[in-house]
Amino acid sequence: MAAPTSRLAPAGPTAAARSARGARRFLVAIAAVAALGGALFGYDTGVISGALPFMEDHFGLTSLGEGVITSALLIGAAFGSLLGGRMSDALGRRNSLLWAGAVFIGGALAVALSPGVAVMTVARFVLGLAVGSASVITPLYLSEIAPPHIRGRLVSFNSLMIVSGQLLAYLINAVLAHWAAWRWMLGLAALPAVALFAGLFFLPDTPRWYVSKGRRDEAARVLGRTLPAGDVPAELARIDQARTLEDDARRGAWQELRTPWVRRLLLVGIGLAAVQQITGVNAVVYFAPKILASTGLGTGDSITATIAVGVVSVVATAVGMSLIDRVGRRPMLLSGLAGMTVSLALLGAAFRLPHSTAVSFLVLGLMVLYMAFMQATLNTGVWLLLAEMFPLRVRGLAMGAAVFVMWLVNFGVALAFPLLLDAVGAGTTFWFFGVMCVVSLVFCRRFAPETKGLALEDLEDELRKVAYG
Repeated sequence: MAAPTSRLAPAGPTAAARSARGARRFLVAIAAVAALGGALFGYDTGVISGALPFMEDHFGLTSLGEGVITSALLIGAAFGSLLGGRMSDALGRRNSLLWAGAVFIGGALAVALSPGVAVMTVARFVLGLAVGSASVITPLYLSEIAPPHIRGRLVSFNSLMIVSGQLLAYLINAVLAHWAAWRWMLGLAALPAVALFAGLFFLPDTPRWYVSKGRRDEAARVLGRTLPAGDVPAELARIDQARTLEDDARRGAWQELRTPWVRRLLLVGIGLAAVQQITGVNAVVYFAPKILASTGLGTGDSITATIAVGVVSVVATAVGMSLIDRVGRRPMLLSGLAGMTVSLALLGAAFRLPHSTAVSFLVLGLMVLYMAFMQATLNTGVWLLLAEMFPLRVRGLAMGAAVFVMWLVNFGVALAFPLLLDAVGAGTTFWFFGVMCVVSLVFCRRFAPETKGLALEDLEDELRKVAYG
């Protein structure tokens, strides 16, 4: 009788391989949240550019009416950004995003079905609450739930998806412009909002928030979906320590603002936030078809041509993200503002030429050049500096104040731009933005700090020396 042969273990994935696959699926789901949250932010801010020319005819809008409807979302976003941080602490990051998703759905449908200017304005304001909340909560959710080795890329991915959402809006606008279907342009934002809302039901909250509420077992389960089991206790301890430091910091925040060098940094941060907006970027984002139409280009062609602005914004943002750590923050800001100044000077001059198709494409080319400088340098650099430059004790408070000012200035530019076009013309308006670029260049050269290559823990000492130097 033959001896029995030993049986080989069945081929198949090991526990470690299964765990790695599960982690990858979980990270893909997190990336989907980044994509949908960022894209909704971008779509809802960019779609108005294509809808506005048709709304102008439908509602008989004046320039003031155009500014009010465009800027209503932005004033809502300013208050939504203040609401988002507080709500995420009270309700949780995921539940707050669910709230924002529901408002995205209702707001998009209300805007699309609005019977008149008053309802449209209120609906845009409500939609802005969701945009502002998402602008705060989405990066917070991603930074807290993503494992350390991909945290930076995932949070940066959110910024890339914002400009990608604007590009998507331009593409849809161009298709629907053939049927003057402006209500569909606005209402289609509800579809990704439904996907965001539904997808969040399958994701947990962040370990950091669970720990803050004493729910350590749930925090450990979430960490176990992205980290090896042996690393979970150490990560829980790190979260505990970080929360203790931040709680101590938060208690001393208002007292810290009395320190002269910290107050100075706060004013610099608010100034950088204003610089990002007064140089005219969102005048192009919101009103590109109107600008091109003023050169004699037809409405449909103007909306289609705006796609170039979206494509360049996406590419330039990706380029800026790849350069910022190598070149440094200050050189990026200064070179970008110099390029923007030249672009705006040439753009203003182009509007002095007689209307023709060639002039329309010259204006488009200069707008694209301006947006390339802006998105690759100023947009990337300001957001990064605001996240890095404040000491721990006041970081949340100071960042919130700067972002609030950024939305308010954005609101002011959007409200004033159509009025300026009517009052002084496009050429003079863009020369005005060029002057703002020169003022901003002087401000950044004098006050913007350089944070490249410094750990966040070392920045406070360095910035204190600069402030007192």
